[in-house]
Amino acid sequence: HDALPILKVLYGYARVSSRDQNIDRQIDLEDIASAEGLTFEELIKEMEAIVFSGTKLNIDYYINQILDEEQQQEIMDYFMEAKSDNIGDAYDEFEGDYSEEDLRLMRLKLHSKHGN
Repeated sequence: HDALPILKVLYGYARVSSRDQNIDRQIDLEDIASAEGLTFEELIKEMEAIVFSGTKLNIDYYINQILDEEQQQEIMDYFMEAKSDNIGDAYDEFEGDYSEEDLRLMRLKLHSKHGN
């Protein structure tokens, strides 16, 4: 993965490269967070910054472990049709059926797949 210059400044090149390599090797996201001294929430925030700046991350392997195909499709359909990708709105729409983390990961998948 080519890290954008801003990512080098924000996260340090070695850290971003290491995370990308761990994701490429399909290491559990909780394990990546733990190895980097981050909470799962903090790791998601860092992945959002990476993806929203234009770098693609394939986290399908992890999402497939936590959500079945039907659940993924339901969330993808919501984000494709929604006026915004606001997580609070999505959480309210699904009435708590999915955690905020699940919704944020699916939003990352969507942005990685279809661009910003």
